[in-house]
Amino acid sequence: MKLLAFELSTEACSVALHADGQVLERFEIAPRRHAELALPWAEQLMAEAGIARSQLDAIALGRGPGAFTGVRLAIALAQGIALALDRPLLPVSTLQALAMRAPDDATQILAAIDARMGEVYVARYQRVDGVPRLQDAERVCPPQAMEVAAGVRCHGVGTGFAAADAALVVQLGDALLGVDATALPRASDVLALALPGLARGEGIAPERVEPAYLRDNVALTLVEQQALRASKAK
Repeated sequence: MKLLAFELSTEACSVALHADGQVLERFEIAPRRHAELALPWAEQLMAEAGIARSQLDAIALGRGPGAFTGVRLAIALAQGIALALDRPLLPVSTLQALAMRAPDDATQILAAIDARMGEVYVARYQRVDGVPRLQDAERVCPPQAMEVAAGVRCHGVGTGFAAADAALVVQLGDALLGVDATALPRASDVLALALPGLARGEGIAPERVEPAYLRDNVALTLVEQQALRASKAK
């Protein structure tokens, strides 16, 4: 199977290619450079693997939650390639991909991404047969509002644990077995999560892909930011 993947939901830009068992990846912390890097990287990976676009079986992508522009870019790139080739898409949760960064012996995993504006994107997973399975719904909330069930202890991964002076670490306290606040989602993990779905024929039509923003008021927030800038300029 030949599967190309994009993960652009955070400050990390990541593109990966699975070609008949071989995985190639480009990964760089490159804020505001995703549009510049992602497609050329994809072309470089295919050239390195010796395959043409027409040989791809599907396109995978991190569908968020994460940065609005990054999520939209990943969807646009994946849709463009898939529509041109008449191939299916395999959207993967960015938080689930991030949960793959937890240590191999971690069973309960809390994945969190800095959502800015004093909030985090967060979800809890349980690793089953090596795959993080969602236990609680993905959500966006202030770190101080996050709770886990009594008796559950998790390994935390993601920039959400460094946000707001590590407020999420303070909030959860002994419920955390360990924390990697530098972990970022990678396209290679999107590949790992998408490949079984591709084998089962679970790809979807490109036009059916929906981003996971979690914030229902993205547009309102942009308007509010513009109003704030205007008021400061007066």
